[in-house]
Amino acid sequence: MLLNAFLLALRAIRRNLMRSFLTALGVVIGVAAVITMVTLGNGATRMVADQISSLGSNLLILRPGQQLGPRDSAGAPSFKLADVEALQTQIPALQAVAPMVGSRVTLVAGNQNWQSQVSGTSNDYFVAGNWQIASGRPFADDEEAAGKAVCLIGETVRRQLFPRGSPIGDELRVKNFSCEIIGVLRAKGQGAMGQDQDDVVLMPIRTAQRRLTGNLTDVPTLMLSMRDDIAAEPVMEQIRRLMRERRKLPEGADDDFNVMDTKQIAEALSGTIRTLTGLLGAVAAVSLLVGGIGIMNIMLVSVTERTREIGIRLAIGALEHEVLLQFLIEAVVLSALGGLIGLALALVVCLGLTALMQMPFLFDPGINLLAFVFSGAIGIVFGYMPARRAANLDPIVALRFE
Repeated sequence: MLLNAFLLALRAIRRNLMRSFLTALGVVIGVAAVITMVTLGNGATRMVADQISSLGSNLLILRPGQQLGPRDSAGAPSFKLADVEALQTQIPALQAVAPMVGSRVTLVAGNQNWQSQVSGTSNDYFVAGNWQIASGRPFADDEEAAGKAVCLIGETVRRQLFPRGSPIGDELRVKNFSCEIIGVLRAKGQGAMGQDQDDVVLMPIRTAQRRLTGNLTDVPTLMLSMRDDIAAEPVMEQIRRLMRERRKLPEGADDDFNVMDTKQIAEALSGTIRTLTGLLGAVAAVSLLVGGIGIMNIMLVSVTERTREIGIRLAIGALEHEVLLQFLIEAVVLSALGGLIGLALALVVCLGLTALMQMPFLFDPGINLLAFVFSGAIGIVFGYMPARRAANLDPIVALRFE
């Protein structure tokens, strides 16, 4: 009986193919929208986590001011190179302490020029920032101590200024001075905030202070890398106490610096994306309800159109529950077909958008199965009333219907 009802449902759908497709279109759009939103949200969450982790291993960022941002750091004293030494010697949980100064300037090589971020730092930056050197070498001790004019360049700078051959040993003009290129950094790609991490030039911090910023004492940012398997909270508290002592802050006074854990930033961003994904998925699910209303409407029309057919079936011995099952299966098949088309559409859209937005495609079998089951449930819920109406028709009245 179920097989016969299923075949009758397919025959009725095929008889009005265009109307059936338009009826199921709401379910198609609803299923596709829900799956697309969830898949893109999962991909965005993974991308943010990967990009934050690419900044460094167990990374803490120490900046002047109570919050992140140039306005919040205004008026707060910068750090000194002596603070770097104090952190290295007094907090054993830190494996790297990298000072950071710099600005965005114009680079010139031959007849090519390019604007890039030039940063002064130390060899600890390669550990803290999770950088690897593709070719060349890091800074020598005497180059760091004397502030010699040497630098390492990122892959984007190499591609723009030295498209052919190795740039190792070549001269790069930075602002109003020249430096020797001693290394090329391995490519990292796009950062968490959309910036190109490979568009960078690194030089010894004393070189940048003397020749780039003109400030021989201030260090606006410190990047701190903790040792593996160490909780961040105790280390951050140790850093806070040491900095308060060195900056001579009285007891009860607010900190004039802040310590940020990049893992906490990643968790906060991922949580926000998950919340937005859930919200957008819920909004997209409304179209499934709209699709269900469309199915109920067309099924009511179908019952009216096929009243005489229903009357004949009832007159020759069909039971009420058999008629109800026939129309209910027809509604379920219609909505389930819409769900299958929606799954296929979502797969194509997600593959295209993830490739366009350069984010990972994370196929979630659970949400796909849930969306398909929900589309079938829509057919049951919204198809029951038309099916009940068909089953309750009086055969005599139905046979007289024209």
